[in-house]
Amino acid sequence: MKLLCVFGRHNYGDPARGEGYEYSNFLPALRALGHEVHHFESWDRDAHADFAALNTALIDRVEALRPDLLFCVLMGYEVWTETLASVRDAGVPVLNWGTDDSWKYAQFSRFVAPEVDLWVTTAHEAMEAAGRDGLDNFCLSQWAASGGRSCEPLSAEQCAYDLSFVGSAYGNRGRWIRRLREHGLNVECFGQGWPNGPVDAERIPELYRRSRISLNFGDSGLQWRGLKPYRSRQIKARVFEVPAAGGVLLTERADRLGDYYDCGREIETFADEQDLIKRARALLGDPRRRDAMAWAGYRRTLAEHLYERRFAPLLDSCVRVERLERHPIDRAALARAVRAHRSNLGLQALRAALVWPMLRMWGERRGTRAARRLLFELSWRLCGAATYRASGLPGRLFYRDS
Repeated sequence: MKLLCVFGRHNYGDPARGEGYEYSNFLPALRALGHEVHHFESWDRDAHADFAALNTALIDRVEALRPDLLFCVLMGYEVWTETLASVRDAGVPVLNWGTDDSWKYAQFSRFVAPEVDLWVTTAHEAMEAAGRDGLDNFCLSQWAASGGRSCEPLSAEQCAYDLSFVGSAYGNRGRWIRRLREHGLNVECFGQGWPNGPVDAERIPELYRRSRISLNFGDSGLQWRGLKPYRSRQIKARVFEVPAAGGVLLTERADRLGDYYDCGREIETFADEQDLIKRARALLGDPRRRDAMAWAGYRRTLAEHLYERRFAPLLDSCVRVERLERHPIDRAALARAVRAHRSNLGLQALRAALVWPMLRMWGERRGTRAARRLLFELSWRLCGAATYRASGLPGRLFYRDS
C-alpha cells in the first residue's frame, strides 16, 4: 500500500529535542512490511504559517499522492476534523495511533475518533470508555519496538553505565534520580532538561544496550479528572524499546504490564522511591540475574512485541474499510473551513485579554502558554468537538504556542 504518515519528524515538533519517536520507529517498521511510505510534517510550527496553511498543505498532498491510507498520530487540533472528513469522503481511509489515551480520551480522543476509520489506543480504560460511548471504531493495541533497532544483549561487565534514563526531565523524575545518586548509585540521564541534553534517536538503542539497567517512569505529569488532580501511570514505549535493544528494564509499575512481560524474570518493576533504590541495588549486585533478564526480555520482545507484528493486522483492518470508489477532494469544503479559521479584530482582542494577565504573572513564554492552556481547558469542556474544528478558538488564537 501507499501510506501517507501524518506526524512530526522531531519530538513535539522541535528540532532541538531530537528526532521523534514515531518518525524513527513507525516509518522503518511500515517500510519493513513492504509498504510505500511518505511523510507529512504536522507538528513543527515553523513548517506552516498557521493551521489553515497546514491543513491546506495536507489536502494538497493527499490530492497529489492519492495514498491508500492516511496513518496519523494526532496530538490535538492541528489537523481539523473537517480535513479528516474530506480525506475520508475522497475514499482514503484514516487510521490514528492514539497517544496518552489514559488521560487524553476525555478531552480529545472521544471527540475526534468519529472522524477516522480506526482509532488505535494503548489504554484499556480508553477502550472501555469508547465502548460506553458507542464508539465502535476503537481498537486496542500497544506500544512496541522496531525490529530494525533490536540487538543482542551485552553482559553486565561489558556495559558502560550502571543506570541510565532517556527521557525529558519533568514531574518527579528529577527527585527520583537525585535520590538514587544520594544513595551512591551512578545514573546518567539523557533528554530535554538534563545536563547531557537530547540524544539522536539512532544513539538511544545503544545507550540501552550499554547500560546495566535502564530506568523507566510511568507518569505523564499532573493531570486533572474534573477539578481533582492525579498522576497518570501508563505503559510507555520505552518498556518495549529497552529489551529489544538488549537492555534490562527497571520500570515503574503500571496496570496490565504483566500482560506483556513476566515481571521479575523478563523485566523488573518498582513501586516507590525506596523500592526503586532496593531493586536497582539488587540487580547491580547480581550480574548473572541481570544478564539472564536481558536475554529473557530480548527474546520475548522479538517474539511478540515488534511494530511489524502490531501494525500488520491494523493495516489489514483499514484495507477492509477502504472505499470502493475514489472521489475528488471537496475544495469548496476546505475553503469554508479556511474562512471559518481566519482571525479578526474581535479574536485578537480576546487573545490580548487572555494573555495580558498571564504575562504579568509568568512572563512572556510561560504566560502565553498558560493562556493557551486555559482557553483549551475551557473549550473542550464547554464546546466539546467544536474545539477540533477549523473554527475552534485555541487553534485560531494560539498557533505558535500549540
